[in-house]
Amino acid sequence: MDFSWVSNYWPLIVAGVIQTVLLLVISVVFGFILAIGLALAQVKGPPWLRWCAKGYSTWFRGTPLLIQLWLLYYGVGSFLPMIPGLRQSILWPIVREGFFFAAVSFTLNYAAYEAEVLRGALLAVPKGELEAGRAFGMSRWTLLRRIWLPRAIRIALPTIGGEVVLQLKATPLAFTVTVMDLYAVAYKVRQDTLLVYEPLMVVTVFYFCLTLLITRAFRFVEMQVPMRR
Repeated sequence: MDFSWVSNYWPLIVAGVIQTVLLLVISVVFGFILAIGLALAQVKGPPWLRWCAKGYSTWFRGTPLLIQLWLLYYGVGSFLPMIPGLRQSILWPIVREGFFFAAVSFTLNYAAYEAEVLRGALLAVPKGELEAGRAFGMSRWTLLRRIWLPRAIRIALPTIGGEVVLQLKATPLAFTVTVMDLYAVAYKVRQDTLLVYEPLMVVTVFYFCLTLLITRAFRFVEMQVPMRR
């Protein structure tokens, strides 16, 4: 085993780690916010909105993430330069990069899965708690903010932790659209040094450690917020 290359590539490795973590954080945070809206639309929305939300979740859960990423990058991305004034705007340095398309694709995909998790959790909240909130005169927004949504998130917390881990393991796909994440760094090291196993072992250790950290963090949160009965 030869790990002498690490001393030469460590700045690139750090940059790759940052890119990977950023992709994960962006997709999970914005995807979760979008998932809340999609779940509520399926549970309490009018029929047309319910069908739209259900169709969204079915589409993104029923097609491979890699295909979605390529459709955005090679499809939508090829039309962006044709938009008048976009090249001269401050948005162009952002939307022309593969990182932007990877973040959007991962966010939309994560939201579809998380919406189904939250939909089931919202329906699992005991009706007695909601009726108690209404009896206290809570408005719909207050009831959602203080009782319904927090309880649903607590019910779904173990599944949410698992979805975050799965999202982490999907981040190497960003390498296919020129994002220099950690896996892309390992690929470059292999090309430069002809070493195959050592770079992959570094990537494996990183993903394992981050998965362990995420799992422990969610377990800690579960212990701090016990399930009420």
